[in-house]
Amino acid sequence: MVQAYGADTGNGGAEQSPQPPESRLRGLWGRWGRWTRDRGTWRRGIVLAVCSLVLTLLMAVHARIPNRVGNLGSLLETFLPWIGLFIPLLLVLALVRRSATALIALLLPSVVWLSMFGGLFTDKSGAGGDLVVASHNVNAKNPDPAGTAQQVAGSGADVVALQELPGRQVATYEKSLAGRYPYHSVQGTVGLWSKYPISGARPVDIKMGWTRALRATVKAPQGEIAVYVAHLPSVRVKLHAGFTANQRDDSADALGAAIDDEPVKRVVLLGDLNGTMNDRSLQAVTSQMRSTQGAAGDGFGFSWPASFPLARIDQVMVRDVEPLSSWTLAATDSDHLPVAARLRL
Repeated sequence: MVQAYGADTGNGGAEQSPQPPESRLRGLWGRWGRWTRDRGTWRRGIVLAVCSLVLTLLMAVHARIPNRVGNLGSLLETFLPWIGLFIPLLLVLALVRRSATALIALLLPSVVWLSMFGGLFTDKSGAGGDLVVASHNVNAKNPDPAGTAQQVAGSGADVVALQELPGRQVATYEKSLAGRYPYHSVQGTVGLWSKYPISGARPVDIKMGWTRALRATVKAPQGEIAVYVAHLPSVRVKLHAGFTANQRDDSADALGAAIDDEPVKRVVLLGDLNGTMNDRSLQAVTSQMRSTQGAAGDGFGFSWPASFPLARIDQVMVRDVEPLSSWTLAATDSDHLPVAARLRL
């Protein structure tokens, strides 16, 4: 006699064979049915469901959160992708509470987060390209400027932009990069190095009282490109004042106006903008340029702080130029990661 799903063990018992997948699925479906028929399952977890709804609204209408009090809107937008961390937390709590209501409500923030950021997990990079650019906030307190310069140059970039250059270290950067980049311009605390000729280099007034931005024309084999290098003011989070970013916002407006007036068709912006692409306060810049990371990157491309990157505040942006790939480079002795992109002119 053959015993279904069992085998004689020789000691009077039976060794149970694994159930087929169909049986396991029916068992799970049955348990789910019994669980959902329990009225308590639906009554429990109402607070968790409300939290999911609030999470959904924060992401879906973040642009409508006002900046009047402590620049709360900009603060949220700076770290907007990280809101997704609350989703697995709510999932665990819903399972612990055995709440069907909380589990179903959790679908809302999950769908919204994936619609906003899910595309960043696909590799959008393409082959070819005419120009590789790199940008790095080297940190004024960098203990090894020569090593940092060589590391960025080792990326193979045709054009390199550096920010936060202290006057006492400019000569070190110039000497370290001279072999690979015969053309360069330093204006204030920002600099541009290029394998191709540079002309028209000049400071750009971003309303700070000293020079932290420049504009130059790079004459690549495929034609002229206007290259901007900028280091916008830092922002701070203070208990009594919230997200203090007014000076940064004013500088962003000034930089956006300068780019808007640029007569050269093709424009590349390299620099530390101290803000993310989601931050509405950078709209004067972001509304007229594309982020290479968003268009052709793989992942979020977070660049700061280098020890545990939480946000991409170091940007490569383009106008009338096609981004083919975008990435972060290995850490240097700076508190920022360098960023790079490959472009088609």
